[in-house]
Amino acid sequence: MDAYKLMKELRVNYEQEVFYLPKETGLSLIESTTQDDSRISAKCRDAKVEDLWSLTSFFGYSTQTFVLAVNLLDRFLAMMRIQPKHLSCVSLSCLHMAAKVTEEECNLTPTDELIRIGQCRFTVSDLARMEKIVAEKLNFKSKAVTALTFLHLYHRIALSHSTDRKETLNLEKLEAQLKACLCRISFSKAKPSVLALSLLRQEIEAVQSEDMLEIAYHIQRHLKIADAELLLWSGRVAQCLSDYASPECSKPNHRKLQWIVSRRTAQNLHSYRSVPELPTIPEGGWDESESEDSCEDVMSSGEESLSSSLGSDAEGPFFPLHFRRQKHRQHLLHA
Repeated sequence: MDAYKLMKELRVNYEQEVFYLPKETGLSLIESTTQDDSRISAKCRDAKVEDLWSLTSFFGYSTQTFVLAVNLLDRFLAMMRIQPKHLSCVSLSCLHMAAKVTEEECNLTPTDELIRIGQCRFTVSDLARMEKIVAEKLNFKSKAVTALTFLHLYHRIALSHSTDRKETLNLEKLEAQLKACLCRISFSKAKPSVLALSLLRQEIEAVQSEDMLEIAYHIQRHLKIADAELLLWSGRVAQCLSDYASPECSKPNHRKLQWIVSRRTAQNLHSYRSVPELPTIPEGGWDESESEDSCEDVMSSGEESLSSSLGSDAEGPFFPLHFRRQKHRQHLLHA
């Protein structure tokens, strides 16, 4: 696709993004809610999004599935008042809905397996009812304009000007950084076009490319994004990635799901689905007196998070090296 058609497509998506934004008043209400309240708090929402990241990685789902699931979740939470005990059902419903429109049918996780691996207490029929409610409230059909939509378009526009930028602008890295940002509810208030451009500029500044910076500036002018708005969100993106790269930040280690899937459970999974490449639990370390279904009783309003098993794209190499060095020096100075 030539540059003109890409810019036209960019403009069309820019005009449509407003229809897929969560209500800002609803997001602000969530941010102001305390952990002791009967409503969903920002911390509770963020932990659940990290769980979704874990599950998309575990089942081999695409970034598109994760981003769409988060978009559906935030729009629903910003519109409806739900209790914390129902959040697992809502979030898993959003993931399943997203997967059904973005993944190949042969790669879809059966609903019962999704519930089991997600450590949820509700039934398949509960999930189906919740999906129907979410779809009706959001008038969801099959798509949404998200920050990933713009990130892909920006990347294609950059490549259309010069093919030798493919390795410099690592799309996989940009997607991983977008996931990290979406794990904070504050970024759901950003326009997807602005959040994606902030991430792009962050990467361009890291590689110190003047010509790519000119491309980013051209995109900004084409979409008429105000300097102040872009500067605001660029600063927040930089802070988020800096915090994430800090040695004080808990890093995912892929170990959580190891203790969720027993050997017997893994054997019961469909043969077409590969079991994650993790060491199995030693026979001596598993209490045979406990049912393998006991994990279904774990999740409730005080659920244990899966977020310590985020995907491999959540690890250090995809986050700014200069941030990690800077934060490490600060850590040593204050030690």
